[in-house]
Amino acid sequence: MRRSWVPTLGCAVAVLAGCGPGATPISPGCTEDVAPVIRALERAPAAVTLVDGSRLSECISDGTDEAELLNVGITFSRAAEELRVTAREQEDRAVAVQLGYLIGATRRGAERTAGVMSELQRRVELVGGRLQTEAPDLAADVDRGLAAGEKTG
Repeated sequence: MRRSWVPTLGCAVAVLAGCGPGATPISPGCTEDVAPVIRALERAPAAVTLVDGSRLSECISDGTDEAELLNVGITFSRAAEELRVTAREQEDRAVAVQLGYLIGATRRGAERTAGVMSELQRRVELVGGRLQTEAPDLAADVDRGLAAGEKTG
């Protein structure tokens, strides 16, 4: 039996996994702490990038190993919860937009991961849904941020 397809399959898996020579390293701002993410979100609904110019969606789509993706998940989940609490307690429309943007950027990045980051997307969306239930007056702001995050996140 010929095995000429084995090297081709191996290369395809390496590229899909982000292990190829063209893999983009994930921004440290995606995983170090929630502060850089929240600080960057202050620009929402305008396009949000981290200090190094990385989009939030790239934090998700550029992850190349489980540890990176886990750290992004922790950072984004904590940022979402912090934004939810602040928006609710202060009835802050701008922070509700920031949470929505984070949700949209998470969706944008997760759709390029073949389902790998769907749990993170679900968790961040649940946080946004909780805010919309707790503070219905902020629901439209979350939606406005979400649309912007899906577009430019």
